[in-house]
Amino acid sequence: MEELLKGILGLGWQNYLMFIIAGILIYLAIAKEYEPTLLLPIGFGTILANIPFSNALGEHGVLSILYDAGIKTELFPVLIFVAVGAMIDFGPLLKNPFMLFFGAAAQFGIFATMLVATLLGFDLAEAATIGIIGAADGPTSIVVAQQLAPGLIGPITVAAYSYMSLVPIIQPPVIKLLTTKKERLIRMEYTEEKVPKSVKILFPIIVTLLAGLIAPSSVALVGFLMFGNLIRECGVLDRLSKSAQNELANLVTILLGVTIGSTMVGEQFLNGRTLMIIGLGLVAFIFDTAGGVIFAKILNLFLKKKINPMIGAAGISAFPMSARVIQQMATKEDPSNFIIAQSISANVSGQLGSIVAGGMILALVPLFM
Repeated sequence: MEELLKGILGLGWQNYLMFIIAGILIYLAIAKEYEPTLLLPIGFGTILANIPFSNALGEHGVLSILYDAGIKTELFPVLIFVAVGAMIDFGPLLKNPFMLFFGAAAQFGIFATMLVATLLGFDLAEAATIGIIGAADGPTSIVVAQQLAPGLIGPITVAAYSYMSLVPIIQPPVIKLLTTKKERLIRMEYTEEKVPKSVKILFPIIVTLLAGLIAPSSVALVGFLMFGNLIRECGVLDRLSKSAQNELANLVTILLGVTIGSTMVGEQFLNGRTLMIIGLGLVAFIFDTAGGVIFAKILNLFLKKKINPMIGAAGISAFPMSARVIQQMATKEDPSNFIIAQSISANVSGQLGSIVAGGMILALVPLFM
């Protein structure tokens, strides 16, 4: 009888609180449809990890095996990037390469948050890991956390994916605070130009070479993202492209989500540092948005044809959510104002910018540790 009841008798306040957190994640996934493909598996993985004496964890536990095989080796994030690369059309960016600057400017939150985290007492590796939440890129956050601060991977990942899902709530107030109505009404010309197939094929190859030479630590992430895109654009691997976009993405997302959830064990997760990390993650997203908007406003001081500064906010990596938010805001101000093409261009550049920023952090931070 004691053996049958040991699970119930082993429950502590941490377990109950983690069950509540898991329930909130599952609720947000189902009722609010906030990143359901990830928040639901993370929530359920949290339940599995916080059942006392769970055989899903431990040396022979299936979740521990998945963690060792997929997270420690960085296999899951890399495979996710193959799928993401196959989904992304870099055409809008190739038509308007100028938008690359917004992808760089919107990474400001990463480095600003690093500084704030160090001032709050985190060491450099932990501060860099917290700052990467601002990449608005789950796989990049996982890779950086695994290499620099494995103990923080649970709260880092939950914060990264949660705030990505909350982009429609986080970005509009920040944008409105930093812009005037006149600026939000700015129209931008768009000329439809066809991108040659040869350019689309060469783009992922050239980006891999350049990013790899500048930040070798980003090769795995950039390389597999671009490999997925090359599969998409080459024109002779349609079946593999569709498999990467569907079967591969779905399978790895399930395994990634439930495995990340398994790291959220109450005894390790419930502490003041976790709350600080989640709070700093919000700071990172706000700084990202502000950095992109302010950069656009500075450019407007020198440009004859003004840029709608809202586009700067789309430079974060949350693709394509941020671009949609910007277009919705533009339409709300003026139903006939369409800046979706420019927003998508900035958003795609943010995907590249976040990976390169993550690679730079992995390359530079260890030198100062």
